[in-house]
Amino acid sequence: MEKRNFIQYLIVTLKGMAMGAADVVPGVSGGTIAFISGIYEELITSINNVDLSLFKTLKEQGLKSAWNQLNGNFLLALFIGIGISVLSLAKLVSWLLENKPILIWSFFFGLVIASILLVGKEVKKWNATTIFFLILGACVAYYITILPPSGSVDSLPFLFLSGALAICAMILPGISGAFILVLLGSYKTIIDAVHNMDIKVIAVVGAGAIFGLLSFAKLLKWMFNNHKNLTLALLTGFIIGSLNKIWPWKRVLETRTIGEKIITIDENVSPFSFQGDNQLVIAIIAALVGFLLIFLLERTAAKKE
Repeated sequence: MEKRNFIQYLIVTLKGMAMGAADVVPGVSGGTIAFISGIYEELITSINNVDLSLFKTLKEQGLKSAWNQLNGNFLLALFIGIGISVLSLAKLVSWLLENKPILIWSFFFGLVIASILLVGKEVKKWNATTIFFLILGACVAYYITILPPSGSVDSLPFLFLSGALAICAMILPGISGAFILVLLGSYKTIIDAVHNMDIKVIAVVGAGAIFGLLSFAKLLKWMFNNHKNLTLALLTGFIIGSLNKIWPWKRVLETRTIGEKIITIDENVSPFSFQGDNQLVIAIIAALVGFLLIFLLERTAAKKE
């Protein structure tokens, strides 16, 4: 792993803050931000460093060597950024989603469109196979976005699986981990467990998340090492399919309350058939800001940190 100075680690923290901001929005993945900001493969590799050899290094060579093997400074800087963003922006983003939905969804729509272009251009060779994987990823992500949310589930094995799948979604570009929990019906159970400090449920979900993170990271690392073009095409497809979830203009069909979270069942509509003020001009501006922000992030990532 490359060595960094304080300013370079500060940049990693800022990228972590951008990831955290994306993860707060249902339907947007922090994995997308990690990819276009140039730290995705390093993140996957660092997670993969958590194995038995790490504990052997800790035992035989001490904490410093194990920390270096883990790429601990990078992970610490990144997760500090994610934590800061989630804690500081969660209420703001929630307020914007409730009071300025077209504005915030337009911003993220422009952001995701730019992400598609930047991730797609990393595919070195387009052929029938890469196009198939692109379409496959888009279809899977789109199908996930149209699934109806489930009721509450409190089976411990299922909660373990929920933790594993949600954490996989969080590091996979295009798919939101919180949205997966809502679809599985475990969102309310997990939120209630956190509020009530139900250690058993929290521990089971946490164990599932750790298992999912470590195992899925190994799969992603293998895919990048052996089938990078196909993997990039698949990830591009995931991001394309997620656009359905973040289209700014929607018609609400049904509202459900799951725990403290209000879930709306809606359908996408044209801005010209939207009931009420479509805010088209400000929506276009917000989308352009999101679009340009991604290219700014990519430009900084292209420079050596």
